[in-house]
Amino acid sequence: MEDFLGTGIVTFLLMTFVLFGGAAFQAGQAFAAQWKPWWNMVVAAVFLALAERFLTYALFDGELLSIGGFIVTAVLLAAIGLAAYRLTLASRMVSQYPWLYERTSLFSWREKASSDA
Repeated sequence: MEDFLGTGIVTFLLMTFVLFGGAAFQAGQAFAAQWKPWWNMVVAAVFLALAERFLTYALFDGELLSIGGFIVTAVLLAAIGLAAYRLTLASRMVSQYPWLYERTSLFSWREKASSDA
């Protein structure tokens, strides 16, 4: 597993989830707050994964050109960022348009039923 990721498991988990996972979460919130399209978060996740690979290489003597580690990191950061994006978007839709939408779950909303009886 260490050969595939290009670094140790503990380093991978700390860098990916703690440091860059927090950055991805905040980026997802920022993109949703500015009403940007979801694919902007995917592009940001790729750049965050590049930065994570470089810092892992520079600080922890990891492998810089680990394709497997880069792909896994990019997918995980994109998942974290997109979850934050959807969470924030659902919250904003229900709070900004309470007469139109109601929350159905943590990540979704729906139109309110009309009361034309």
